[in-house]
Amino acid sequence: MGALMLGLAVLTGCKSLPRVVPDQTRRPPPVQLEGAQGPLSAERSKAILDRLRSSGQGTDVLSRHLALEEAIVGSPLTAGNQVVLLQDGPATYRAMLAAIEGARDHIHMETYILDDDEVGQRFAQALIDKQRQGVQVNLIHDSVGTLGTPREFFQRLTEAGVRVLEFNPVNPAMARQEWELNERDHRKLLIVDGRTAFLGGINISGVYSSGSFASGSRSRKPDATTGDTTPWRDTHLQLQGPVVAELQKLFLETWVAQKGEPLPARNHFPPPERVGRDVVRAIGSSPKDPYSLIYATLLSAIGSAETSVHLTNAYFAPDPQLLAALEDAARRGVDVKLILPGKTDSWLVFHAGRNYYGQLLRAGVKIYERQGVILHAKTGLIDGVWATVGSTNLDWRSFLHNHELNAVVLGPDFAGQLRAVFESDLAGSTEVSLAQWERRGLDLRIKELFARAWEYWL
Repeated sequence: MGALMLGLAVLTGCKSLPRVVPDQTRRPPPVQLEGAQGPLSAERSKAILDRLRSSGQGTDVLSRHLALEEAIVGSPLTAGNQVVLLQDGPATYRAMLAAIEGARDHIHMETYILDDDEVGQRFAQALIDKQRQGVQVNLIHDSVGTLGTPREFFQRLTEAGVRVLEFNPVNPAMARQEWELNERDHRKLLIVDGRTAFLGGINISGVYSSGSFASGSRSRKPDATTGDTTPWRDTHLQLQGPVVAELQKLFLETWVAQKGEPLPARNHFPPPERVGRDVVRAIGSSPKDPYSLIYATLLSAIGSAETSVHLTNAYFAPDPQLLAALEDAARRGVDVKLILPGKTDSWLVFHAGRNYYGQLLRAGVKIYERQGVILHAKTGLIDGVWATVGSTNLDWRSFLHNHELNAVVLGPDFAGQLRAVFESDLAGSTEVSLAQWERRGLDLRIKELFARAWEYWL
């Protein structure tokens, strides 16, 4: 699959990332939140944001980056949500399958990988069962991500009444719009009845069949392709509240843009309810946008950081501006820590990212490599109040070529949960020192130079 992408991607031409320059001196205008009954008053919005600030660590990061984030993203900052942090495949799959089992009106699923294995079959049967009960199921799967999944797998779903849409088919004869092989749907989204949503980094695959924190986590079945039994470490979210409507809009926009057949009328937007205290913004990025909204938002948040930038990411091949943002933050005294893979399923991205270790370490950025797992999580925590979880990697592919999806959660409550996960991953990681890195062998240096030549396409 990787060879196919590299071999044909050059046909699609090159794009460039935008220059994002946050104005740190700009006084942010009042930020208006949306709740269950629509836009909140200026006074109510201010009260919620003041609560988040006062319960933080004395930082004003919310004020400093929200103004630019509002202008960049356009999607509303929603209040009254409940966000549940899910770690690894087993816990995430249990929650997702329970939500599917409870569906009464419709189920929307959008995924990059949907394997024909034990996990994929379990989800397929759950979706078929609900379709037969009268719940309309609509599924979007990426063509490249499911290249190894037999056509019969999807045919079974279709015959049961599930609406199945292949995103940007690899076969140009099946293209429903301008053929762009390099444009992929990397989102992982499940929406049930317009009230509960799941998003993050976890695909539907047996590689997630065991958790990375359990004592028996190394006992998972060998990967069908490589025979590897290393557990996968990932992070996902379960969300309820007004933000689900924003995620629903993104799914339906993708369905229409990919020229899916008209969907049966269902209650896609039930009246939103206030179910918690979490303030959340849903951010979807697409190659059709002038620039990646998630990329620009992340740069804004790093540029506004005052005390800490803690990022965990599976695929790290940064562009010059992200590199500069991380280095600048470290040089002004911000605690910048990166947890990156010690073992990976993508050789090229792994070595392309390592090419930048020396530059980052010399600037004061601290780098850790997660051991004993294949790291697939994509999370960020800034100043203990700004947190993000999603599908977006820190590489050119995510920022330029993929459809991606992240949630930004504001406030110390959720951030505290994510901090605990970060510290747990940190305990399972090995720090990379500058002295150690500069002593690496010639073979690693050659691999880094070779991989760097391909980083735009990875």
